[in-house]
Parts: sequence; structure tokens; C-alpha cells
Amino acid sequence: MSRKLKKVGDTSQRHTRVLVALILLSAWISLSLIWIQEPIIRGAMIVAGVCLTLWLTEVVPPYVPTFALWVLTPLLLVRFSDRFQLIQVLGWSANPVLALFLGGFALSVAATRYGIDSFIARLAIRLSRGSKLLLLILTMGATASLSMWMSNIAAAAMMIAALRPLLAGVSKGDSFRRSLLMGIAISANFGGIASPIGTGPNAIAIAAVSSRHPITFISWMVFAVPLALGLLTLALLLLVVRFHVGGTTSKLSNLPAKTPDRGGRAVMIVFFLTVAAWLTEPLHGTPAAVVALIATCGLFGSGLLKREDLARIDWSTLLLIAGGIGLGTLLEQSGTIRAASVLIPWEPLPQVGRLFILCFVSALISALMSNTAAVTLLIPLAAGIDPAPSTAILIAIAASLGIPFVISTPPNAMIYGEGGISFSDLAVPGLILMILGCVLVSATGPFVLHLVGIP
Repeated sequence: MSRKLKKVGDTSQRHTRVLVALILLSAWISLSLIWIQEPIIRGAMIVAGVCLTLWLTEVVPPYVPTFALWVLTPLLLVRFSDRFQLIQVLGWSANPVLALFLGGFALSVAATRYGIDSFIARLAIRLSRGSKLLLLILTMGATASLSMWMSNIAAAAMMIAALRPLLAGVSKGDSFRRSLLMGIAISANFGGIASPIGTGPNAIAIAAVSSRHPITFISWMVFAVPLALGLLTLALLLLVVRFHVGGTTSKLSNLPAKTPDRGGRAVMIVFFLTVAAWLTEPLHGTPAAVVALIATCGLFGSGLLKREDLARIDWSTLLLIAGGIGLGTLLEQSGTIRAASVLIPWEPLPQVGRLFILCFVSALISALMSNTAAVTLLIPLAAGIDPAPSTAILIAIAASLGIPFVISTPPNAMIYGEGGISFSDLAVPGLILMILGCVLVSATGPFVLHLVGIP
């Protein structure tokens, strides 16, 4: 009976999303046809409206709007200019950042295949030696470290699986159990800030500013790693105070951590060499995307990854990122960005005020709907207001701060599904971290990025 009710509920929810999507699309297209006189901008806004509505309402898989962009742009706009031909439109999405993410996904698949991610998770838990506070710290650290190089979903799933012997042995309302689950979700969300391949919005921001100021792997991590550590420290303090974390537990003291085999050790060597090459890009001059492709070739060419592992690479996310990059280029090429920036009176606001509004809106949209849609919409708009590359980066980072609700991110939904987590458990620390994070990013971000050479 419960399965039937769940199925009925899912069907009802999907029907509601479809209805909302149809209403939004109808309103968007009608307003575009009535209010926008310039035909190129009108066509671009219709395409953008279709893509953003599909992303925000999630009525279709997240990669489908990318196909819609590739189809609708030449269909509606090619008669106005040759730059909207299909070959040009496809070229917008062919950005080196996709190769960088492909390398990250290949390394992630290899880590899972050889149990390296499980080894890291279990090793972190064993090192706690029964201390609840240390276990929370190491759990958050391991989750964030995994989330830097793989999807936040995979990082959260791995840590939840490693902690299941403890989670299954206590009441779902136990405060320490709730603190561990919250720590996993927050760390999985914030860990992606620390590296260029940690989350899709990072890639969209890097691609958006690449023609004006290429951003290297090391330059991103120099400012992003300390920021992520600061946010994780603040989150830890909130969890310790809210859930009164302290004392000891012996349930996981003998948790086995199987050492990786020969193949696993080879993957670890490839990983460390790849990261070292990414971090030393200014010394050897080989672009990070080329390094990622070399690593991918090495993993598959050596036999460490097999043909069937190709299916495990997150191609849907690559298409999602490609769509975000392409939509931003469409808004730029069509003149929509320039037209929109003139309509909004940003000049009276100080830079910090402008940045806070952009960052908060990015976090809020991400909290309620899609972080990719948030940065895809806001980064092109911000380029017409403040063209500094640092602005695009800060908007992307702010998208990772939208974490206060169950629907905000997959890790939030995952820990909620484990049971025992209430709305306030997520909302109270989530809103505090979102607001303080936006204040911190908007107030200090431009100065810190300028120190590392990003204007």
C-alpha cells in the first residue's frame, strides 16, 4: 500500500510540475512577444525562458534543456544572423572546462571502482578513536575532501554508507546521529567550492570569464580552499552548539578499512600526478583541461578503467554544464545582457551592496530550485553590471551556499531520507550559513581574488 501511495504522490507531483512549467512558459513567451521589440533579443529571451523553465521546474532530465538550446537557437534566430547557425551554437558549448570535468569524473569513477573513496571514508572514521567530536570533524573533513573531486551526491552516499553501522544502532532522534548526518550534507555541499571541478556552477563561471581572464586550477584553489575551510569551521561550531556534541562512542572503533589493491594504488598515483600537474600549471604551461584529458587517456588506456566504466561517467552533468555555458553565450551574442543591464539602476549601490544582492539571489534560487539555472541566469546579467571576472566567480560560489531546505541539494534529501532530520535541523544552520556566507563572500571576495591575481 505504501508503495502505491508513493507512486501516486510522485505522479501527482510530476503533474503539478508540468502544469507550473506550462504556465511559466506561456507567461514568459507572451510577455516576450508583447514587450520586447528587438527581434533578436525577443528570440533569445524565448530560448532562455524555455531552458530556464525546464531547469527550474525539473519536469525533464537536467540535460534536456541543452538539447532545447541547440535546437531552438538556430530555429528562431538564424534568419537574423549567421552567428546563430547550428555549427556556431554547438561551438559555444565546446569549452575546455568540459574536458576538465571529464577528467574529474574519470578519476571519480576509478576511485569508486577500486574502493578508494570507501577506504578514505572508513579511515577517517577509524582515526576518531571513539571521540564523538573528532568523529564529526573527520567525517566532515572526509566528505568535503571527496566532494572536491567527485559529485556531492557520491561523497554523501559514501559517508552515509560508512557510518551506517553507527546510524542503525541508535534512535533516529539521537542528537549525535543528527549532527553526523547534518555534517555530511553540509560538507558535501561546501566541499565543491574548493576546486574548479567540485560543482557545475564553478565550471560555468570559469568558462564565462575565460576570454577575459583565464583562471588556473591553482588560482581558484588559493582563494576557494580557505573559504571552504572557514565555512566548514563555522558549520562545525553551529552543529556542536545545536546538537551538544561531546563524549565518546565505541561502535566504530574497529571498523575495517581495506587497503586498496594494486589497481587502487595505481589509480592513486594517477590521481596525485594529475592534481600535481593541475596545481603547477603556471610552471609547465600545460592547460588543466589537457592534463585532465591525459589522465582520462591514462586510466582507460592502461586498462584501469574498462569500456563499461564509460557508462558510469556523469555525461548528463557534462551536458548540463554545456547548456549553461551555451545559454550564457546566447544572451551575450544577442545583446540581451546589454539591454538588461541598462534597465536596472545599479549605479547608486556600492559594490558590496551589488555583490551581496547578486550572491544572495544566487543562493536563494539555488536553495529553492537549480544552482545551474541560478548562475546561468545571473552571471550574464552581472557581466553587464560589473564585468569583473571576480563577480562571476563569487556568484558561482554563492550558489553552493543555498542549502537550508530539504529540496535545496541532493545530499540534503539523502540525509532527510535516513530519518530523524527535521525541517529546523536543516533550516536553522542552513539559513545562518547562507546569509553569513553571502556577507563574507560579497564583502571580502573582490579583495581576496585581487590578491591572487583575479580582477
